[in-house]
Amino acid sequence: MNETGGKRKSWQRPEILLLLMAMGVPLSFATWNALINNFAIERAAFSGAEMGVLQSLREVPGFLAFSVIFVLLLVREQSLALLALVCMGVGTAMTGFFPTILGLYITTVVMSVGFHYYETLQQSLALQWIDKKHAAHTFGRLIAVGSFAGLICYSMIYLAYDVLGLDYRWVYLLGGGGTAAIALIAWLAFPRFEQPVEQTKKLIFRKRYWLYYALVFMQGARRQIFIVFAGFLMVEKFGYGVGEITILFFINGVVNIFAAPWIGKLIGRWGERRALTVEYAGLIVVFAGYAIVENATVAAGLYVVDHLFFAMAIAVKTYFQKIADPADIAPTAGISFSISHIVAVFLPALYGLLWLVSPPAVFATGAVLAAISLVMARNIPPNPEPGNEVLHGQVTRAVPIAAAE
Repeated sequence: MNETGGKRKSWQRPEILLLLMAMGVPLSFATWNALINNFAIERAAFSGAEMGVLQSLREVPGFLAFSVIFVLLLVREQSLALLALVCMGVGTAMTGFFPTILGLYITTVVMSVGFHYYETLQQSLALQWIDKKHAAHTFGRLIAVGSFAGLICYSMIYLAYDVLGLDYRWVYLLGGGGTAAIALIAWLAFPRFEQPVEQTKKLIFRKRYWLYYALVFMQGARRQIFIVFAGFLMVEKFGYGVGEITILFFINGVVNIFAAPWIGKLIGRWGERRALTVEYAGLIVVFAGYAIVENATVAAGLYVVDHLFFAMAIAVKTYFQKIADPADIAPTAGISFSISHIVAVFLPALYGLLWLVSPPAVFATGAVLAAISLVMARNIPPNPEPGNEVLHGQVTRAVPIAAAE
């Protein structure tokens, strides 16, 4: 039954809606990401300075993701997730029509607001709608579906741009329009699902979630090193061209299609403590490998393994699901997204300066961050639950940091 009491079809289930929406994101983001450097240089005469500003602007909505909780005072969560997809699609679709510095700044912010709001809401809805026993596997399937859609998108970009010779504006329009179309289909085809628990409509910071916040912060720091500098290493040190980098993207996508659901199941069997221990121990090796690697093929292997390990970060989300008050999921999803983006504001620039002095030092600090995360992961109880959030440093008091009544 849906909220209005009508009967719904067997496929009109929350998990199917989540999978459909997950297909929409890569159509826009992969299109924007694949073309932005060439488009910005060729059509908007970008230099490194403008590109740096553009990337910083792209990260600001992630840092402000906590603001989603205030919008939820006006719009229900499922509807807002679909509106965020539309916003992302529109920002991407319009990119090619505004080939100026200001135009790219504005369309990037619109795209990024939609992307970061959607990612925040997807995590919240999945944790609310999916049973704890199946959450890890479902998150793995969402990653797999997104990877599959990304592969389709890269193939379409190649066909549209390199084979058919379409202009940038039409490729951007196809990618962004595809995302908006999926959001419209989801709006029309699915009922508005009930939330098991009414969500808290204010920002809260609960001290008993401190380990979750810390894990999310460290995850964001490590991810910035991977996103910004791992690919840069391939190009600068080993001379990888656009073709080779694209092949790496394809390999990552194919691996995730098959591995992510399996990793989700593995987390369900192992538990979060063991899964994160394996992830962080593996990342220590990977980052140390980046620091000393001298072979291009080995470097590519490290890149693929690095990307695969990040799929195991599902365990951080399911750890929170197990310890959380059900009413805290939506506000904490926004808080956690903001926490993970704190470092995105300054870390790339700071490490860019360190890169000029010593590229291996950048990855050595990544190994140190992974080691700290490993110590944190060992503080997760074998069976986390409310009141049993950590092995050491247990606290229970909730502290509201902001409210919107």
